[in-house]
Amino acid sequence: MKKYDFSGWATKNDVRCSDGRIIRQGAFKDCDGAVVPLVWNHDHNDPNQVLGHVLLENRNEGVYAYGSFNDTAAGQNAKQLVEHGDIVSMSIYANRLSQKGSDVLHGAIREVSLVLAGANPGAMIESVIRHGEMFDDEAYIYTGENLELVHADPNDNPNNAKAKEENPMPNPSNSAKTIGDIFNQLTEEQKNAVYFLIGSAVEEDRKKRGKQTDDDPEDNDMKHNVFEQDDYQDNFISHSEMAEIFSDAKRGGSLKDAVIEHGIEEIDWLFPEPKGADNPPAWITRPQEWVKTVMSGVHHTPFSRVKSMFANLTEDEARARGYIKGNLKKEQVFSLLRRSTLPKTIYKVQKLDRDDVIDITDFDVVAWIKGEMRGQLDEELARAILVGDGREASDEAKIDELNIRPIWTDADLFTIKAFLQLPQNTTPDQKAKAFIRSCVKARKDYKGAGNPVLFTTEDLFTDMLLLEDLNGRIIYDSEAKLATALRVSKIVTVPILEGLTRTVDGTERTLDGIIVNLSDYGVGADKGGAVNMFDDFNIDYNKHEYLIETRCSGALRNPFSAIAIEHAVTNVTNVTLTVGTVTEAFIQAHELGYTTHRTGTPQTDTFTGTGSQKNFTLTKQNIIDNVVDVTVNGEVVSSDAYTVSGTTLSFGTAPENGAEIVAKYLYNPYRS
Repeated sequence: MKKYDFSGWATKNDVRCSDGRIIRQGAFKDCDGAVVPLVWNHDHNDPNQVLGHVLLENRNEGVYAYGSFNDTAAGQNAKQLVEHGDIVSMSIYANRLSQKGSDVLHGAIREVSLVLAGANPGAMIESVIRHGEMFDDEAYIYTGENLELVHADPNDNPNNAKAKEENPMPNPSNSAKTIGDIFNQLTEEQKNAVYFLIGSAVEEDRKKRGKQTDDDPEDNDMKHNVFEQDDYQDNFISHSEMAEIFSDAKRGGSLKDAVIEHGIEEIDWLFPEPKGADNPPAWITRPQEWVKTVMSGVHHTPFSRVKSMFANLTEDEARARGYIKGNLKKEQVFSLLRRSTLPKTIYKVQKLDRDDVIDITDFDVVAWIKGEMRGQLDEELARAILVGDGREASDEAKIDELNIRPIWTDADLFTIKAFLQLPQNTTPDQKAKAFIRSCVKARKDYKGAGNPVLFTTEDLFTDMLLLEDLNGRIIYDSEAKLATALRVSKIVTVPILEGLTRTVDGTERTLDGIIVNLSDYGVGADKGGAVNMFDDFNIDYNKHEYLIETRCSGALRNPFSAIAIEHAVTNVTNVTLTVGTVTEAFIQAHELGYTTHRTGTPQTDTFTGTGSQKNFTLTKQNIIDNVVDVTVNGEVVSSDAYTVSGTTLSFGTAPENGAEIVAKYLYNPYRS
């Protein structure tokens, strides 16, 4: 009666592998009762590494193995290692794997190996499989299960092992001997003789079919795996056949015709499958560095409902007063400012068909989709914080600006508005110089924390770096020098700022940049309102549904803690420079790019429209070049809409009743 040296689980059913595949029940049921070689560490190249054989038994839980060592030195050494507990793991070499989706449905175990350690407590398939409904492949399967030593008396019946195991030891003597049993009873000399006879038979068969060539010594090597105990297969191309195919292709000029002549119709099968250069696929997105800067820079609070309250002590009424004896002491008066910001839910939904989740095995498609969802949510929040989401007020998807307050359009108490009026013929260099000057001057009113950051467009940033002095040398040869000139810690370019406009008092303003220290911007979320991911499965449509959402609020926390720099293009090419001295006039005109300058004493006259009056009298004579700049209700009026004659300002159409009319000009006080 046969004695086995050890036993253990070769593989277990319904175990999810690390790549998502599952070994299903009965996948190796055809191997029940089969005897396969016992090998050291899957070494198929050295016969000395064959340590014995293993009897396989298919069970409901998987495939159970009973191992027996041979009498070779290697076999006995391995036996001692197992008995001593030095080797406790084994693995399976299997091929002819069939798979549907992620389920492995069928395979053939060719050998069992002793290994130093299993890959993990479950099963792991180490192979590259061509996915389809049915296909062949091979794999090494590690169970991670320890071996069980069986110490049975030679006269004991294996069925007595029930006390030790859940299932009884099989008795091979109850069934007919397999070819493996007979083969393993041969001596080493007899086995070598069998190997020689098999090799001679294969070589003779090839010669009969005319496939042997004299100039191909490598073709004498046996190409059949000694561990595959199935029938000889014809569906392969030998080395000599491939040599003939390429030889015929050179003579005939067509590789396809040469392949077809040798009985192969699907030439595409000879070439490897295309492989993706990126795994997983890369996203095509806008630059995201600015998103990280915004989301990591804002101040986070553990509550979402925020009330801001400030006392304005800048008015004259709030100043301390001197006391004169006998007079009434007046109370101090100051205004109290307050506002409340409530939370808003922001979300993103994605759906994946279950079939796609199963079939896509090259990468983790679920993790890929979730990464995209988090990235899009962060970008939307960062956009809303800086400039708003840009959707119309009627859009149901709009992020309400009373919940996430944009820095750009926030109240003047919190965001300082620096406004530039540029003539139509302004060059990029002139605009860049005016922008730098505006940033520096606006810092006078800035009350934010620390050294702020400038968020601007790539075009404007480039124009500032390309500025040259009168000698043609670059003024700012590094980003750090430009940041120092702008009085900011760093400059961050934001793609979504390109071309953003808004209308204020009938004038279209274009956003050029935002200066802010984001620690002054608070983003609040209550417990449970932070970013959360939810998964669901729709049975009716066989879809996985994923939701990521957050419920939060956002607003600037401190007054005058941000600066928004905007510009508008006027429809006039002549702009009067109302400055105090001739020197200042020349400097400002040069920075704006004017080639001719008018100098004189500045004068501003203000009138009120009646709805019928067209002519207004200016207070000064000797107007330089007879040029007067006029605004009505703050809007620049085209020079075609009015004329100047002496001290008379005449409109073609009378300004409306109550309209504020402002006329600015230079005059010469020394002429009579």
